[in-house]
Amino acid sequence: MKKTIVTIPISEIFGPKCGCPFCRMERMLEERYVEYIVGDAMMEPSIRVETNKTGFCHRHFSKMFQKGQKLPNVLLLETHLQEIFDNYMPKKPGGKPDKKKLEAIKKTLGSCFVCERIEKGMVHLTGAVLTEWSKGGDFRTLFSEQEYICLKHYVFVSEAASGKGGLPSRLLGDFNAEATNLTKNYLQSLNEDVADFIAMFDYRNRDKEWGKSVDVIERSIAFLTGEKPEE
Repeated sequence: MKKTIVTIPISEIFGPKCGCPFCRMERMLEERYVEYIVGDAMMEPSIRVETNKTGFCHRHFSKMFQKGQKLPNVLLLETHLQEIFDNYMPKKPGGKPDKKKLEAIKKTLGSCFVCERIEKGMVHLTGAVLTEWSKGGDFRTLFSEQEYICLKHYVFVSEAASGKGGLPSRLLGDFNAEATNLTKNYLQSLNEDVADFIAMFDYRNRDKEWGKSVDVIERSIAFLTGEKPEE
């Protein structure tokens, strides 16, 4: 695979062959955008205008607080809170809530600058993944060697492959077969490990080794949700 500004991060994402590569892609984008919003973005007026309107979800507010210094966080909050006060609150003291403004608040509560950037980044990078896969060669082999594709990203990448700008119809069947194998085979292995885990509670198996089943709960949650459980 020829090294470019797009293919280099793809190589890094697919290189480990451990877990779901699209989960790694999403985490990479999340890390970059959280760092960006409490760093360089602070001095970009156009970004501040956007974040004033969209705000952030609880997950990314929390990550921004953990990642950045307090001053960048409070500066973002200052203008975002002022935006809400100026545009969504009744002008008169004791004024009744306005239906349109309540709907605008609901829209703001359901939006997040970081989530939106991650979503766009996922679409862009997944398009590059499909392009490289379509060329065959080393990357197609690397794709097939992944441990699994989680359920969430199995749906995502399958829809991307068949959607606008995805794969040509002559390649779609082969790609779907590979993606499905990665998800289905891992799902089958989880089923087997879950059965082994349950069997370990039978007193007749008290001297047996737990083997792969020891962390099957954590691995199943990661497969089903795209997120490892918090410790």
